[in-house]
Amino acid sequence: MKLALTYDDGPEPPWTEQMLDVLAEYDAPATFFVMARRAITHRHLIARMAAEGHEIGFHCLEHTRHSEMTAEEVAADTEMGLDLLASIGVVPSIWRAPWGVVTDATLDVAWDHGLALCGWNFDSHDWRGDSRAEMVDALERQGGLRDGTIALMHDGLGPGVRRNGCEETVRLTSTLLDLGADSAFTPVTVSDVLTPAPVGDPAR
Repeated sequence: MKLALTYDDGPEPPWTEQMLDVLAEYDAPATFFVMARRAITHRHLIARMAAEGHEIGFHCLEHTRHSEMTAEEVAADTEMGLDLLASIGVVPSIWRAPWGVVTDATLDVAWDHGLALCGWNFDSHDWRGDSRAEMVDALERQGGLRDGTIALMHDGLGPGVRRNGCEETVRLTSTLLDLGADSAFTPVTVSDVLTPAPVGDPAR
């Protein structure tokens, strides 16, 4: 059974380093959907992700819902973001749109750039400042880990965030890996999960 841990809105010190430390401890791959400007600023973290076998996907240049952008703006944001990532040697094949909002323009741009859109089927809601226990309870209420679980978490503080740090997400990462190990789950990247999760527009 497969478990894909994913992180949006990074990279951002010190949180991304802490996520990477935990993943290294468990020898677990993950997927990071990065914001292009943050990736350029913290390219050493991008290099570490790549060196340690993690998948690097595209998130955005500007963290704006595509439903609030014109088709031309979506295309420009994507092209500029991908160009920035290419300048540091990153050529993503997967894309998670901001807030998971996918429009016709998103679909067209994804097709044009050969990007597979990826959503999730477990939203940690970590951005709200929920504790690890609250996030695990939410997972249990929806039936716990299942084969092909794609967990949405954040290693950076994005727009609308209600917390001051990502400590609870670091703790949640350890817990999810422990739960997965107890139930014979294999940590994988999103691209190793055969059926992408549905996209959606959660509360942020």
